[in-house]
Order: sequence, then C-alpha cells, then structure tokens
Amino acid sequence: MNTIQSISHFHKLLSLPEPKHPMVSVINLSESIFIEDEVWKGFVSHYYCVALKRNATGKIKYGQQHYDYDKGVLSFTAPNQVQYLDLQTMDCQNTGYLLIFHEDFLLKHSLAKTISSYGFFSYAVNEALHLSEDEENDLLEILFKIDKECQHIDHHTQEIILSQIELLLNYSKRFYERQFITRKSGNHHILTKFEAYLNNYFNNNSVEKELLTVHEIAEAMNLSPNYLSDFLRVHTGQNTQQHIHEKLINKAKEKLSTTELSISEIAYELGFEHAQSFSTLFKKKTKMSPLEFRQSFN
Repeated sequence: MNTIQSISHFHKLLSLPEPKHPMVSVINLSESIFIEDEVWKGFVSHYYCVALKRNATGKIKYGQQHYDYDKGVLSFTAPNQVQYLDLQTMDCQNTGYLLIFHEDFLLKHSLAKTISSYGFFSYAVNEALHLSEDEENDLLEILFKIDKECQHIDHHTQEIILSQIELLLNYSKRFYERQFITRKSGNHHILTKFEAYLNNYFNNNSVEKELLTVHEIAEAMNLSPNYLSDFLRVHTGQNTQQHIHEKLINKAKEKLSTTELSISEIAYELGFEHAQSFSTLFKKKTKMSPLEFRQSFN
C-alpha cells in the first residue's frame, strides 16, 4: 500500500510548490493538477483532510465503497484510511479548497484527545455536509485565516492554527446537526428503515444469529457507523448501540414472560454466546436478573 508521508509529498502530487508550513496547508483546488501516479490506485496518509469542493467531479473510494463527488459539499477524511482516486473521472475545472494537517501537528494540544469525538471523520463521502452560502462563507473565512497564519511560523503558530481548526470543526458539527434535522424526507426514510431492520432481526427466530452490531446495521443501511449513531442521537436522543440494547431487552422481556424457554435458550436466540453475558446486560438495563424478572410474573 502506498503512503503519502508528508504535506510536502501531497503538494508534489498536486503539482504545487512546497507548503508554507510543513505540517498544515490550505490548498486551492483550482491551482492544482493531479499528476499521474500509482499512488492514487491505493494509498493511506498521515494527515487529516477537510475538503470543501465546488463543481467537483470524480470518484473516490474511502474505506470500503466508491462514492461520487457532489456539488458544494464538505467532507472529512482521517489518517490511515485507505483511499483510491480515479483520475480518469477528474475534471480540470474542479474548484474548492482542501485543509490538510498532519496528525503530529496535534501533539501536546487538547485537540489531539478530542478530535476523535468529531464523528464525521468516520462518515462515508456520500454523507458529506451540504452547505448554505452563509455556512460556506463562514468556513472559507476560517480557511483563509489558517492559510494566512501559515506564513508566520513562530511559537504561537500552532496554537492559533489549531484554535481555528477546532472552530471549523465545531461549526461543522453544528451544520451537520442542522442537516440531520432539516432533510426531513430522507430522515423519515432512515428512521423507518432502521426500525424495520431491528424488528426483522429480533423477530426472526428461524436462523442462528450472533449479536447484532452497530457496524452490521450501518453497513446494511449503506451508512457509516458514526453517521448513523449521530443521526439517531439528534432525532431520538439515543445512539445506535442504545437502540439495539433497548430492542434486545424488550424482546428478552417478551420471551421471559410469555415462553417456557430457559435463560440460556433465550440468550442463544438473542445472539449471545454465553448466558452470563446476557444476564449481565439484562440486569444492568433493568436492575433485575432475567430470573427475577420472570418470577415477578408468577
């Protein structure tokens, strides 16, 4: 697997001069020409990338699936994620900006610990953020400030730039939450599909099953796990794992109160390999053991 080790290396691949700062760069796509190189057929990098793309075309594979670029969207990629870029579909008229910053640039700064809380770095590209004109202008203003600060490297530079990056991430978090709420028709479809998947899984007793995972249900819905969890949290107050546990416990209560199945048999039907794991979760959620719950109906 190819590795893009540095910001400087990435600049060369885009036919750009050396970056103003070795650890962070704001790239104007209209000034970039992607050179033909084997690296695009599969690479990982050591930097974060925030891409504000206007009139962009082309196809990129990020993680396990291909996605098309869309018009006027903001997307995020994290270090050490496999990416593929199809140069044959690239349009030389692409416009927009890339903010890239090396993972080591965060060291000794609080953002190094908190950046993982921004779940959109794990979203798929087709879950990119659609921006209004005002929102786009807010983010462009931050990008231009970062670009300007890259020209003045001193002992204040890192703190100033990272404070701007953190501001951009917090704006993006706000805009994503707005998008979750305002795109009502699509939201209703996602919620309906999610509920149907859970019901089908827990009502199907005809096959052996393993415990339902967040990754499994997100993959079935063609969404990334973080996107699905953030979406559900905004609309329901619970993330995906909490929904799975709630549905599992309700199904367990039904079986405990209406069947003669043993605790082990119920655990097995719900996907648990060990009955003790089921009992531990059940008691954590209900403050009663499965047996105590069953006895309360006698």
